[in-house]
Amino acid sequence: MTEPKPRLLSLDFFRGLTVAAMILVNNPGSWGHIYAPLEHAEWNGCTPTDLIFPFFLWIVGVSIAFAMSSSKTDPLTHQKTIIKAIKRGIILYLLGFFLAIFGKIISAITDGRSIWEAFQTVRLLGVLQRIGIVFIISSIIFIKASNKTIFKILIVILALYWALMTFIPVPGVGYPNMEKETNLAAWIDRGILTEAHTWASSKTWDPEGILSTLPAVGTCLFGILVGVWMRRKDVDNPTKVAWLFTAGITSVILGLLWDLQFPINKALWTSSYVLYAGGLASIGLALCYWIIDVQGYKKFTTPFVVYGVNAITVFFLAGLMPRVLNLIQITKPDGTKTGLLVRFYETCYSPFFSPVNASLVWAITYVLGFYVLLYFMYKKNIIIKV
Repeated sequence: MTEPKPRLLSLDFFRGLTVAAMILVNNPGSWGHIYAPLEHAEWNGCTPTDLIFPFFLWIVGVSIAFAMSSSKTDPLTHQKTIIKAIKRGIILYLLGFFLAIFGKIISAITDGRSIWEAFQTVRLLGVLQRIGIVFIISSIIFIKASNKTIFKILIVILALYWALMTFIPVPGVGYPNMEKETNLAAWIDRGILTEAHTWASSKTWDPEGILSTLPAVGTCLFGILVGVWMRRKDVDNPTKVAWLFTAGITSVILGLLWDLQFPINKALWTSSYVLYAGGLASIGLALCYWIIDVQGYKKFTTPFVVYGVNAITVFFLAGLMPRVLNLIQITKPDGTKTGLLVRFYETCYSPFFSPVNASLVWAITYVLGFYVLLYFMYKKNIIIKV
């Protein structure tokens, strides 16, 4: 815990808005009853929900530019900063791994099985794991490379990933393709991670898989370049905003054009998706920066700023809480048992709303409940960093 340092309010607001949206879509009352905008696209395409994760990685990039710029200009601190970034990235990975294995360990203990069985089927990659890996790679690139080189690396990443996915024949298939189970990224995941350690909902591919982490790094580098631009002292605010809007709109257009040949796809994190989502994030931050930091309209920001300053903390807790509470088993009138949180939803929400609205109200309640905790932390100047 540490006292908060002066921060870019619009960035905290934008980060908080993103994390609150992430918790909203990750915690419906029922996965079978969700409004369409709160679901991921079936495969190709992009819903508002598909923008949340790339927005967060993009924001990580902006934050790297703000937090590490002084170290970048001082070669004596390069090694220390890189070691610190590696430690933070490893902690993020381990937090994600803990969420993945927590329930499996409890189930193994409850059923009298060996804990080792949990490790044999645990998912190795995931959201926090990807954030940690991308943070390490992007931090090293930022510290070691010039801004022009970072831009070139971004271009190379997008072009290389496009070439790999569209020109390399997939072993066992014989031709390059973009289908769920037969694309190159899925083949690599099955070969290296094995089906036992991929996403449980698919078993044959992972939306946070190995190869697709490459363009995810591109998303973070995109954010770094924006952060470098926002930190410039020789450019006035109107110019910063105007160029950021221009870059964002241009990136969206390029992403949509590329989509005609290399479809926008979150699960594969395609290059067109990087440009499209990164462009929209640029537009979003430009708007927030102009309204909040330049024009000074700040009163409405608090609810999301409290999410933004403790983003990883609330994301981790939001993932851990249902796992813990559902360990408490409640016996239903018919004699069957269910988790405490599930039973609470069935008793206090399902009877009073239509299925899809009950699911939405539950998710909103979840967000508001964590807001109470985060507001307390915010008022006490408590920021938990990893």
